[in-house]
Amino acid sequence: MAFYYTEPSRTFNEFLLLPNLTTKECTPNNVDLSTPITKYKKGEKPAITLNIPFSSAVMQAVSDHHMAVALARCGGISFIFGSQSVESQATMVRKAKGYKAGFVVSRSNLTPSHTLKDILELKEATGHSTVAITEDGTAKGKLLGIVTGRDYRISRDSQDKLVSDIMTPFSKLIYGKSGITLSEANDLIWEHKLNCLPIVDENQNLDFLVFRKDYDSRKNNPLSLLDANKSYIVGAGINTKDYKERVPALVEAGVDILVIDSSDGFSEWQRETVQYVKENFNVPIGAGNVVDKEGFRYLVESGADFIKVGIGGGSICITREQKGIGRGQASSLIEVAAARDEYFKETGIYVPLCSDGGIVHDYHVTLALAMGADFVMLGRYFARFDESPTKKVKIGNNFVKEYWGEGSNRARNWQRYDTGGKSSLVFEEGVDSYVPYAGSLRENMDRTLSKIKSTMCNCGSLSISELQQKARITVISATSLVEGGAHDVILKESSMAAE
Repeated sequence: MAFYYTEPSRTFNEFLLLPNLTTKECTPNNVDLSTPITKYKKGEKPAITLNIPFSSAVMQAVSDHHMAVALARCGGISFIFGSQSVESQATMVRKAKGYKAGFVVSRSNLTPSHTLKDILELKEATGHSTVAITEDGTAKGKLLGIVTGRDYRISRDSQDKLVSDIMTPFSKLIYGKSGITLSEANDLIWEHKLNCLPIVDENQNLDFLVFRKDYDSRKNNPLSLLDANKSYIVGAGINTKDYKERVPALVEAGVDILVIDSSDGFSEWQRETVQYVKENFNVPIGAGNVVDKEGFRYLVESGADFIKVGIGGGSICITREQKGIGRGQASSLIEVAAARDEYFKETGIYVPLCSDGGIVHDYHVTLALAMGADFVMLGRYFARFDESPTKKVKIGNNFVKEYWGEGSNRARNWQRYDTGGKSSLVFEEGVDSYVPYAGSLRENMDRTLSKIKSTMCNCGSLSISELQQKARITVISATSLVEGGAHDVILKESSMAAE
């Protein structure tokens, strides 16, 4: 006879946190969001610790090398998608590892044929006073000059004045060559009393900008996730089919951590993949996804360094609809977290959990952490930002970004779902969609982190582990869910960005 769970399969929307005493020391500035991502023995430290509990999903529409750098600067980690050729994925890892803290990709770029008006509009939009002038107006184009606030006077210069007449031309610039160290770049900045040092390659193409204000590279990015060489920590996703070709290439490219990307991780294929990596390489590997204690135990005993929890909860995932398999994200996490704690008591080994899917609102992240997750993995959240690899398009009066699931035909990622059948996607487990464009990662992440820290203070907690010990969580009714939002009023339009 089949086994029946008597408890309903619950989602994050069905729960709320109850406040604890907020002491005077419980202020957002005192909250520490660092969290382990690799397993460790009691009394020891994990090999890798995230500075914020965020990872970006192993998806074509989310995690490439640009997202990896941007999220690492904030203190989180990206797992570069594996549904591409081995060579292409290794190149992305290599590019992300090639960035150094303190080296900034220019985000304000124009061409010589633009005008002072364009400079002022760009400054208003970005807040950047330094604009790189390149041949094609891109961040990696041939550098022709630099414009700063010292190159024009608004009161005297016409807004129609060409950038070519304003900029400091390349011939008069002090610059560094690609491969220069941050220390050497800073020496040039101080020696020549510069505010900005462009770094160019042998063809005069712009690579990076190094700013005087970033002399202490951690000043503006104090939570940057860095390795011992001051390169950003980067993850990558793999599958259980071509791992013997893919893993060696990723390790050679410098990847810091791997994860098996699969909708259902409770399989012998995952055990074999984890064991292969453990036997041949000194690189941590996460496995999943699972939704119960049996799946957790199987993968941990196979050697996995962290476990991903969740099946069918993603915004573009239709696994439950197509196959009738999965579980509410909250119920999955609660059971797996209990199994993790039991395993820790038995063995003295702590295995971090990643809650993957089911997060719609920012407060769902705090709920996931309170329920036992050490960090979360998000797709839709990151797909909305400038740093995601998808196109920004205008539909009607609104800008959106493309977003598709790894289980959609567009992703052509049959390896993620194949269980020994045809080498193609027989039916879809994901959809092709759009998400509202939301601007830059940093401004949105700062807002999200502020909410999480504020909620943790309400719960009387200054760390994730303390939150997990102290949190009081209640199930809510459908009526109280309605009560929790704005109701019985006529809302005015707000200029505040929605979540």
